[in-house]
Amino acid sequence: MYEFLNREVLNNLVGQYILVAAIILFVFLVKKYIAHYIAQIIFRFVKIQWKTIDIKTFRELVTKPLGLFLAILVTVVALDKLTFPEILDFNLYRISLKELIRMVTNAVLIITFFRFVTKCIDFIVLILKDHYIQSGDTTNAPPIFFFKDFIKVLAGLMAIILVLKYSFGYDVKGLVTGLSIVGAAIALALKENLENLIASFIIFFDKPFAPGDVVKTNAVSGTIEKIGLRSTRIRSDAKTYITVPNKQMADTILDNLSVRTQRRADLTLSISVSTAPDKVQSLIEGIKKILERDEIVDSSALFSDITASAFVINCTYFTKPIPMAEFNEAKTQINLEILNLLEQTEIDISGKSSDINIIKVKDGE
Repeated sequence: MYEFLNREVLNNLVGQYILVAAIILFVFLVKKYIAHYIAQIIFRFVKIQWKTIDIKTFRELVTKPLGLFLAILVTVVALDKLTFPEILDFNLYRISLKELIRMVTNAVLIITFFRFVTKCIDFIVLILKDHYIQSGDTTNAPPIFFFKDFIKVLAGLMAIILVLKYSFGYDVKGLVTGLSIVGAAIALALKENLENLIASFIIFFDKPFAPGDVVKTNAVSGTIEKIGLRSTRIRSDAKTYITVPNKQMADTILDNLSVRTQRRADLTLSISVSTAPDKVQSLIEGIKKILERDEIVDSSALFSDITASAFVINCTYFTKPIPMAEFNEAKTQINLEILNLLEQTEIDISGKSSDINIIKVKDGE
């Protein structure tokens, strides 16, 4: 038995082959459990930041690519302990078999590692998506999906560069420089689009508005219907569909009317200068009682000005952030009640038309 294990075959002892094969077989048999254990350790750190994540989903995404990467890594390390057989050291076209195996091995290692990285990216995006869904904010899902694909593309480019460098021995400095020049040229040609894209990132992270919000800018006002990567779609007050570049939405002064805490209404009454002071006082008290409504949180009615043609009474009231239809209905009811109050107190509005009597005078009278 001892002699058999010490027998040399292809520049290596039989015992070495058996040991390496046993290690590789063992790793492939238990790689799932090893990957589960490592995933559990990673999950504990992730759980600190995100309390509600599901470990089952994490394992489904991460365990398989992690186990494959670990198995290939251990296989490569174990096989590296063997001496490459001289009989197999021949050239294939302009490259030796040993060098070809090294190149393929490095490429497989890099690819399997980045496959694991992309699955981690999928899991992070899934966490963010669930977070926004639970918080009731489902509007940021499209940018999240874009970020996922964008980061995956960057990871893929990095994997290609590493394969070229460590598998084929290619000097990537020139490639990176070339990509930088091409990237700069593309960025210059697509300057406006890139500005809008960056603005969409700013909107995504800063969240000044969301679909469904009523906003007002220097140029347009309406309801946000969609936030894209290049532009924002707004349904205007005139019910037209307006597309506004994201750069303009990020740079301009924007009033988000949907997040206001109250709605304001103003009413100016100009009553006749012939109105007696006690009637003016009675009118103001009556208006204050009319403004005592459930939806009104603050109100005021005051005798603000005396002019040559009218007594001016200003009314201001603030309602809860009720829908616009309810707000307009409340304004209508308040205005009607004030008109009834004017009629009851026999107070005339300033400028009310009066009958004009023309008296003809005879000559000589």
